Amino acid sequence: MIGMNPQASQQYLRTRILTATPEQLQLMLYDGAIRFGEQARAALADNNFEQAYNLISRVQKIITEMSCTLKHDVSPELCGKLSALYNFAYKKLIEANIDHKIESLDEALNVLRYQRQTWALLLDQLGKQKAAAAATRMEMPAPSERMEASISMQG
Repeated sequence: MIGMNPQASQQYLRTRILTATPEQLQLMLYDGAIRFGEQARAALADNNFEQAYNLISRVQKIITEMSCTLKHDVSPELCGKLSALYNFAYKKLIEANIDHKIESLDEALNVLRYQRQTWALLLDQLGKQKAAAAATRMEMPAPSERMEASISMQG
């Protein structure tokens, strides 16, 4: 991505989005929200309130999107917990925007970072399960800790 012109960068991002699985898209949403939040934090620190407002609004749009796509009928308890976390982060973003409080923005970012980390671990586990299932169908050994260690030593 470094050194790419803006047009090529946009095309790369568009391709990534169009070819991503729903799970990867969720991770990209977290990444975007965190990136905009960190940029908003820098803007607040510089007393650039207009830029901070615009960036925080982008984070709020992403949180709203994630909240609206929760499937409460599939997993009511989990969705209820996620919805509460998203609402908390959203309220903290409102405080950050109105009161120009970096602490409130940090609280929202902490929630987003934690959720992103949890989601990344979940994707990693899901990937290992899919690989193991595929290996079983193809009569190959399933991924193991020893295989991972030998792969990481080679790299």
